[in-house]
Amino acid sequence: MDDTDVRPATTGDVGDVRRVARESWHATYDDILGAEAVESVVDDWYDLFALRQSVEREDGLFLVAEREGDGGDAETELIGFAQSVLGDEERADDAAAQLPRIYVHPDHWDEGVGSAMLDRVEAWAADRGAERLRLLVLADNEVGNAFYERRGYRAVGERESEFEGETVTDYVREKEL
Repeated sequence: MDDTDVRPATTGDVGDVRRVARESWHATYDDILGAEAVESVVDDWYDLFALRQSVEREDGLFLVAEREGDGGDAETELIGFAQSVLGDEERADDAAAQLPRIYVHPDHWDEGVGSAMLDRVEAWAADRGAERLRLLVLADNEVGNAFYERRGYRAVGERESEFEGETVTDYVREKEL
């Protein structure tokens, strides 16, 4: 983890964010949603224009994690990203911040990258007056649920979502900051 840099994203990062999203979504969700549904969701949710807008939001934080490439040159490789926004309009909760996205390339799972980004998100949200950080995670996402439980996020509810015609259950998780 020592050679990983976590920094604010720029609009120049959105292509690499989409690449990491595609790889991590396939590794995480192919067995749950199917590869075709994953492709469709990534194409929709990680549209480059929409990602640029997310990076530029003034009420949010969009971080990327990068590491020096394996080639020995000074090139860096984007290996993860996280997004947070203040407030929770769906629940009319101004005291919460949301974590709509946090993903790490599967080649870098269990290296502390997700924790490093989540530490930064939690500090950012708390510094801006958020009392809790809230997120959704698919109930069948064992890796994600275990990660959030280790980090102190408790399940506070459930909701149904639809992915390409399939209904799935999300856990609503939150942590007091």
